[in-house]
Amino acid sequence: MEWILRSPTDDFWSTAAVLLALTVAGFLGSFYFFYRKRVIEDTPTSRIRSAAQGYVELSGSGTLMEGPPIIAPLTGTTCTWYGYKVEEHRRSGKNSKWVTIDSGDSSELFLLVDDTGKCIIDPEGAGVTTAGKDVWYGSSSRPQTRPARNRSLLTSLAGGKYRYTERRMHPGEPLYAIGLFKTVGGAGGDFNTDADVRDLIKEWKHNSDALLEKFDTNKDGQIDMVEWQAVREAAYREVTARLRENQEAPPANVMSKTLDRRRPYILSAIPQEFLIRRFYRYALGLLLLFFVCGSLGTWMISVRLGGG
Repeated sequence: MEWILRSPTDDFWSTAAVLLALTVAGFLGSFYFFYRKRVIEDTPTSRIRSAAQGYVELSGSGTLMEGPPIIAPLTGTTCTWYGYKVEEHRRSGKNSKWVTIDSGDSSELFLLVDDTGKCIIDPEGAGVTTAGKDVWYGSSSRPQTRPARNRSLLTSLAGGKYRYTERRMHPGEPLYAIGLFKTVGGAGGDFNTDADVRDLIKEWKHNSDALLEKFDTNKDGQIDMVEWQAVREAAYREVTARLRENQEAPPANVMSKTLDRRRPYILSAIPQEFLIRRFYRYALGLLLLFFVCGSLGTWMISVRLGGG
């Protein structure tokens, strides 16, 4: 009480601003996780073979596609997805903090497999939940050793000024996914020739020198109306050729992010029921943060302005 009444104005209102920020973060965070919990609960699980086109929930196991394996950059572990972060411990006077100096997520495609088929997973833009993560310490910006098991916290903290964090999903692990499901290729594919022609012409325009060299037949340094018609005809021929190739190829199922914010794209290596419980706990914890910080901030301000 005494601090609230007598503290310097800048200190008091800085503390009040922090409490306000935590209050807002708690409210938005609780809504974020409650909403995702509700979406998962309300969306029925589909089988790959019978899944409808659109927003779909799948459950199976993750596996690699044919070709080069996906390798996690810090541990060198083969995986289906990874996310990593390297932090440096920096001191400034009496203060110290961890500063991120490198981070990244995997964008390589992999497969979700159930007993009816396969679905290609494009992880770009997904919220990914892994079964666990590795955190270890070292003395250089790139780890020289792999994370040791069963290390105590004290031993880890004494290991160096760099902290490495790596999350992974592995081949054979359970995989839950909810996102935009579509079948591409094959005779039944969905194509928009006019839109594809426009997109191809836009792509060609990015390289104006090549466009002029190929279509500026009178060499006047610009594309006139007659030459633009030739550009459109060439683009149409290329698009229809690609269409024939796609129709001859076997169809493939793909899951990717949606363009609708109300429909989140989620990948998880923990089963659906455990993911729902985790989101529920997060939401409750953030809701508690909202009430505690909001109540404390309101009380502090009312005491300060009321003079006790």
